Amino acid sequence: MQHTPTPIGDETEPTIIERSVQPCDHYIASFAWHPTSQNRMVVVTPNRTMTDFTVFERISLDWSPTTSLMWACSRQLYECTEEGKDSSVDRDIATKMRLRALSRYGLDTEQVWRNHLLAGNEDPQLKSLWYTLHFMKQYAEDIDQKSSSNKGSLVFAGIKTIVKSSVGIAESVRSSWSGSDRQADIVHYVSEERGLALQLCGWRKKGADSNIGPFLTSLEQEEEWERAAAIALFNLDIRRAIQILNKGATSGKGDLNLNVVAMALSGYTDEKNSLWREMCSSLRVQLRNPYLAVMFAFLTSDPGCYDTVLFECTMAVRDRVAFACLFLNDTQLMKYIDKLTQDMKDTGNLEGIVLTGLTKDGVDLMESYVDRTGDVQTASYCMLQGSPEVLKDERVQYWIESYRNLLDAWRFWHKRAEFDIHRSKLDPSSKPLAQVFVSCNFCGKSISYSCSSVPHQGRGLSQYGVSGSPTKSKFTSCPGCRKPLPPAVLCALINMGNPVSSSPGVSKSDEKVDLSKEKKVAQFNNWFTWCHNCRHGGHAGHMMSWFRDHTECPVSACSCKCMQLDTTGNLVPAETVQP
Repeated sequence: MQHTPTPIGDETEPTIIERSVQPCDHYIASFAWHPTSQNRMVVVTPNRTMTDFTVFERISLDWSPTTSLMWACSRQLYECTEEGKDSSVDRDIATKMRLRALSRYGLDTEQVWRNHLLAGNEDPQLKSLWYTLHFMKQYAEDIDQKSSSNKGSLVFAGIKTIVKSSVGIAESVRSSWSGSDRQADIVHYVSEERGLALQLCGWRKKGADSNIGPFLTSLEQEEEWERAAAIALFNLDIRRAIQILNKGATSGKGDLNLNVVAMALSGYTDEKNSLWREMCSSLRVQLRNPYLAVMFAFLTSDPGCYDTVLFECTMAVRDRVAFACLFLNDTQLMKYIDKLTQDMKDTGNLEGIVLTGLTKDGVDLMESYVDRTGDVQTASYCMLQGSPEVLKDERVQYWIESYRNLLDAWRFWHKRAEFDIHRSKLDPSSKPLAQVFVSCNFCGKSISYSCSSVPHQGRGLSQYGVSGSPTKSKFTSCPGCRKPLPPAVLCALINMGNPVSSSPGVSKSDEKVDLSKEKKVAQFNNWFTWCHNCRHGGHAGHMMSWFRDHTECPVSACSCKCMQLDTTGNLVPAETVQP
C-alpha cells in the first residue's frame, strides 16, 4: 500500500510512504473493499478461502507541552491527561514544575521550604534542599553583618569546606549524661567551625548559644517524636529523651510503643557484659523507625566506633553529619565527610547540598539529580544563589535556558519575566542587552538612544529633535541625520515621538485611552508602534483604541489588517486562564 500525503508549503514533489499489510497467511488471489465500512476488505486466497480484514490506520501521537497525549484513530481524536492522578508523587516532572511555577516556587527560600507542595507527599529531598538554602542565606547575612571578614561565603561553600578549615583545631571534651545520675565518660569534639556546621544542620541556634532545647521543642511541635528523642540522646540528655518519648506516646497520634522504648532507655547501664546491653543489641534490629534503632546503637557502641549510626541510610543526612561533627576526631570526620559527599554526588541526593554547598561539587551533585529526574526548575533556582564561578558553569547555563524555554512553551510569560528579574538580582551579568533597535528610514542609525541623549555644549535641544518642557520631552527627529520621524496616522499627522497629551489634534475621546494616570515620560501609550507589513503606525494607546472598533489600518488607502497579523497579540498567558 502506498500513501501520498498532501504537499505542505512550497514542496512540489509528493512524498510516498509505503506500508505492508498481511490479511492472511497465504497468497492473495483477489480482494475487494467494503462499500460502506471504512478500511474493511474481503480477500480471497488461491484455495478459495475468504478472510474479512480491516486495515487500521497508522496512529499519530502528539505530545503537548502541558503533558497531555493525543492521538488519532480513524476519524476520532483521543486525549489522555494526568488530571485523574491523586498523588503528586505519581505525576510527571513536567506537571510538577508547572504547578510549582504557578505557586512562585523558588523566588523565596523560606516560602518554598514551608510551601504546601513540599509539605505533602512530594520528595522530602526538596524540602531538605530549601531548608538548607534558607538557613545558609540567613547565616551568611548574619555573619557578614557582625564581622568585616568574608566568612559569609564560607557558609555557601558547605560543611565539607567548613570542616576542612578546622583540621587540627578541634578540642576533645569529656562529658557525662546531663540530668541523670548515671556515670559516663563520653568524648566529643568542639570547635568554632564544627559549631557552624551544627548550625547549618539545624542542631544549634545562631550565635554562641549551644542550647539544644529550642530545636527539640520545634521537633515536638511537628510531632517528630523519634527524631527529637534521638537528637536529645546524642546531646547526652537521656532524661529529656525519655520525656519526649512519653509525651509522644500520650499524644493524639502517638505510638504506644514509645512507652516501651522509654522504659528500655530508663534501664540503661554502661556495663559491657550487662543483660540490658545484650538484649538491646539483639532487639534494636527489629525496630522499624531508624531513629529508635540508632538510639540503642549509640548506647551499645564502643567509644569512637559509631559506624552503625553514621551509615544508617534511612536517617536524615543532616543528622548524620551533625552526629559525626560531635563524636568523630579530625581524621575520622574528614574521611567520613568525603565518603558521604561522594555518595551524595553519585546518587544525586539533594540532602547532600548541606555538604557540598553551592560549589563545583554542588553542581556535580545537581547534575546527577537532573539526570535522574529532569527537574531543571529546582536546579536553576538553586544554582542562581551560587558564586559567579558557579553561574558561569555551562551546565548551570544550560539548566537556566532550558527552564526559560519551558516557561515559554507553557505560555507562562509573566512567570518567565519574574524568573528573569529574580535572575538579574542574583546574577547582574545576566541582564540581557537590547537586541532590537528602532532605526531611521533615511540613515539606518538607531534612534533609541535619543530618548536619553544629553545635549552637548553649544547646541540646543531643538538641534537634537527634542523640544518642550523638561517634564514632557518630544523626540521628533533622528539624532543622526536630523530627518523627521514618521508621522502618526491618528494624531493629525503629527510626527511620532510627541507625547499623547501634548499632541495637537488629539480628541477628547483619544485622551481617555491613556491608561496610566501617572505623569511619566515613558508611559506605554506614548510609545510609537507600527505594522511590519504596511509600515503605518502611531502612538500605542491610539492604535489600540482604533483596533478595538476596526479591523483595517486607519490609513484610508490601506486595507491591511494589522492587528490580525500580530499573532502574539491574540494569545493569553496560560497562567491567567481560569481552569
